[in-house]
Amino acid sequence: MIRVMLAEDQAMVRGALAALLNREGDITIVAEVGRGDEAVAAALQHRPDVALLDIEMPGMNGIDVATALHAQLPTCRVLILTTFGRPGFLRRAMASGAVGFLVKDAPAAQLATAIRRAMAGERVVDPNLAMAALSAGDNPLTEREQSVLTLVAGGAGNGEIAAALALTEGTVRNYLSTAMQKLHAQTRTEAAVRAEANGWL
Repeated sequence: MIRVMLAEDQAMVRGALAALLNREGDITIVAEVGRGDEAVAAALQHRPDVALLDIEMPGMNGIDVATALHAQLPTCRVLILTTFGRPGFLRRAMASGAVGFLVKDAPAAQLATAIRRAMAGERVVDPNLAMAALSAGDNPLTEREQSVLTLVAGGAGNGEIAAALALTEGTVRNYLSTAMQKLHAQTRTEAAVRAEANGWL
């Protein structure tokens, strides 16, 4: 039997996934959690073969959970599930040690097949997401530019960003100007939206 842990914050989706996968003769759900910050402890307790992680969860996102699992439970193969087919998410997920990246609206049979393929040592990536990631190219933003744009996306002004990141307002403006140029954006908000749409924040 392939032992699977589900980490998904939407109870209805988690329940449906568990019910569908438990119908497979060779797959059993050994743990279910609704928060990212509960996932690592649950995995260490239940020792699943495969962890299915939603990318957007409270407490800790799926990519950070994947990184932690890769370090603390390297035998567990991680598959990231997402409703957001953003190319930057795919690149970050694979860099975190995940072996697969799938969209939630894929058929249940495809998910079961992906779990079996991951167990067989294969990488499993939704082909449309793979093409989008290749087309989008690498993230052009530095870590600091990403931090600044993340705060812009949250509605912060330059003064708030400067205080949050221990920078001067002039330095914040410089980071925003560079990020806008890289993303071919006319405004700081447009830059944040573009970066978010690509999964770079």
